[in-house]
Amino acid sequence: MPVLHRTHRSPRLLLLPLLLILTLGAGTPTVAARQAHTPPMSTADPVGELARLSQPLRTTESGTRDDDLRPLGRMTGSAKIVGLGEATHSSRQFFTMKHRVFRYLVEKKGFTTFALEAPWSTGLVLNEYVVHGKGDPEEIMREEFQSSYRIWNNREYLSLLKWMRAHNVAHPDRPVQFMGDDNGYAGPQLFDEVTEYVSAHHPELLPEFRRLYGGFRPTGSVEDTVNGNLAKPASERERTATSVRRAYDLLRAREPDGDRQAYEWVLQHARAISQTATLYAYYDFSDPEKIAQAMLYRDQVMAENTVWWQRQTGHRMLLSAHNGHVSYESDNPEQYPRTQGEFIRQMLGAQYMNIGYTFGQGSFNAMDLTDPAEPYRRFSVEPLGAGSNEEVLERVSRRDFYLDLRAAPAPVRGWLAERRPTRSIGNSWPEDAYRTSLGRQFDILVHLHRVTAAHLLPTEQET
Repeated sequence: MPVLHRTHRSPRLLLLPLLLILTLGAGTPTVAARQAHTPPMSTADPVGELARLSQPLRTTESGTRDDDLRPLGRMTGSAKIVGLGEATHSSRQFFTMKHRVFRYLVEKKGFTTFALEAPWSTGLVLNEYVVHGKGDPEEIMREEFQSSYRIWNNREYLSLLKWMRAHNVAHPDRPVQFMGDDNGYAGPQLFDEVTEYVSAHHPELLPEFRRLYGGFRPTGSVEDTVNGNLAKPASERERTATSVRRAYDLLRAREPDGDRQAYEWVLQHARAISQTATLYAYYDFSDPEKIAQAMLYRDQVMAENTVWWQRQTGHRMLLSAHNGHVSYESDNPEQYPRTQGEFIRQMLGAQYMNIGYTFGQGSFNAMDLTDPAEPYRRFSVEPLGAGSNEEVLERVSRRDFYLDLRAAPAPVRGWLAERRPTRSIGNSWPEDAYRTSLGRQFDILVHLHRVTAAHLLPTEQET
């Protein structure tokens, strides 16, 4: 989807959607309330205080001693969902550190789900491998992580998935699971799950469901499906969105026939299909206002899908996404009015907390905005320099480190509240640095001095 990235400040996200804005629960702390108590700004050099707060990070690689993560475990408290960001969408150390943190939280804190910024249906397919050993993970990743999701098809996530499977073989009494919370694609298994349930429990509705889903169930690859749907006339996409929403409403109007849990899962699958159809119907790449609406809806959908999973399963979860999704406020409100993290915090309160990343310099994979074909390439960046958050963080310690921003003394909280240029790189390059308030966006910050590009695995065409 090359056109996806041709905006003044290219979306650092994957695929984008839009739908009605659902009402969220009230009575939990909002970001606005957090900001209202922000201490006065401070221009004092905070390096000394940050150094006293910092915890050294031995490595970003999994499978090593984890005593350096014990303070991090204490910092997460009793949170049910921990958002773990990334400052680029394709650097190795962000991915391997997520593996390391998740493994620690599984083994020491009872976490059981790894959630990724990937389609709901993709998460279900990968979870079949993680839980039951079904399929070849490398083949599944190659087939599922296409189009803008290409960046997830990497050796680092393959290693994570294989560890999750090995953990489940060794510990069948406390298995871990994998989920995708995004709505940029709805795979054929979602349609099959819904129609099979309808056939078994409400057979009189089956002809209507087949009619409503007709033409939208994928028959080709992820990339062909996405491009094919977007190429359809707007009127046809709108009719499809209305039809699949009608299917969801029909199912929601029925009482569970027998197994309540099975009904709730199928209803969620039907909801996910509707979420995807809405993307193709209402997203307009040429209208900046609709881009903002699409981003708003997408982050809300990802939040609601994640919270739905947590409430349905009762799991403690690690949520893996870009810094811009897990944070409490947007650093680009014109394009991203509200974040997934803000929505989750509104729904769960203090049961959600987050961890952001910064880095000094290094490399990453991204789509090349200077090339009409926008292929993925490896890019490198030097330190951001004076006036940036990174310039200060680079002086805090010679080692990689992390710190609890909530524990900062008042003068440092003032410094953390200020917006400064900060690298926040998505799946395309080049783009300008964003102005980020670390203290308002994150609970915990991990700073890595140097990162390297993730190891992308071959596509179908390259195998």
